[in-house]
Amino acid sequence: MKTKELSYYTNGIEAKNTVILSQSITLVESSKKEHQVLAQQIINHCLPLSGNSIRIGITGVPGVGKSTFIEAFGTFLTGIGKKIAVLAIDPTSQQSRGSILGDKTRMDNLAVNPDAYIRPSASGKTLGGVGQKTHETILLCEAAGYEIILVETVGVGQSETEVFSMTDFFLLLMIAGAGDELQGIKRGIMEMADAILINKAEGDNLIKAKQARREYANALHLFPAKESDWIPHVELCSALQNTGIEEAWNIIESYLVKTKTTGYFEKNRKRQTKDWFYKFLNHQVLTSFYEGNGITEQLKEIEQQVLNGEISPFEASRIVMGN
Repeated sequence: MKTKELSYYTNGIEAKNTVILSQSITLVESSKKEHQVLAQQIINHCLPLSGNSIRIGITGVPGVGKSTFIEAFGTFLTGIGKKIAVLAIDPTSQQSRGSILGDKTRMDNLAVNPDAYIRPSASGKTLGGVGQKTHETILLCEAAGYEIILVETVGVGQSETEVFSMTDFFLLLMIAGAGDELQGIKRGIMEMADAILINKAEGDNLIKAKQARREYANALHLFPAKESDWIPHVELCSALQNTGIEEAWNIIESYLVKTKTTGYFEKNRKRQTKDWFYKFLNHQVLTSFYEGNGITEQLKEIEQQVLNGEISPFEASRIVMGN
C-alpha cells in the first residue's frame, strides 16, 4: 500500500470520505512499521474529534442471524436520521490465516446505504472475535461523523469481554431451541448483556421464542446486580420480518438516559480508554521483546531443548527472560 501525506488522511476523514477512511483503517491494521507510524499520527489528530458516538456490541451464537439483524437494525437507524458504522469481525482460519470478509455481501441493502459504512476485518488470533485494532477503528469512524458504531463479533463464546470492554451497550442475540450444548457459553455472556433479543420469533417458532424469553428473564434475576444499576431487558424480534427492531432501539435509548444521568456512562468510557492503553502497552512490550537482538535464534534453541525433554517449559521461560 502506497502511503500519502498525513493531511490527505486527516482531511479526508474530516470530510467524511469513506474511501480515505477505509485507507486510514487499513494503515491502522497494518503490521508494517512505516504504516504504524503514520497510523498513530492519524489517530492523534482524530482523537479530539472522537467519542461522540454510541458504541454497541452485538454478539450471539452461530446461526442466530447477526448479519440479518444488523442490516434491519442499521436500516432502521439510518431511517431515523442516524449515520452508522458497522465493524463486522470475520473469523480467521487458524490453518490458512484466511478470512472470508463477506459481511458486505450479507448486508446488501445496508452496503449501498449512503448513511452506513461497513468495515469487515479479520479477527486474527484475538479471542472473542474482536480485531486487534477495533478500538482505533471505532475512533476513526467517530471522527468521520458516524453517530452509532455497531461491533459484530464472531460469537463463538470465546472471551466476549473483548467487545464488552470497548462498547457502551452489549446486545446478545439468541434463538429458541438452540440446544442444551450451548448452555455452557450462555452464562458468561448473559452476565454481560444489557439486553437479550430472541431472534427469529416468527411463524411456528413464535411460541418457542416466547417460552425462551420467559426462561432468560428468569435466569437474569439470578445474576448479581450490574454496576450500571441497569436491569437487562429480554425481548422478541424477527430481523427477517422487521419486527422488534424499533423496540430494541428504545431499550438502548432508555439505557443511555439512565447511565448518563447516573454518571456510569462516562465512567465506563474512561475504563474503555484505560483498557485500550494497557492492551496497546502489552502489545508494544511483546513486540519489543520478540524484536530484541538474537531472541529469535535463542528461542529456537531453547524450544528444541523443551521438545527434547532436556528442560521444562517453566525453566525455559526463566532462561529466556534472563531470570
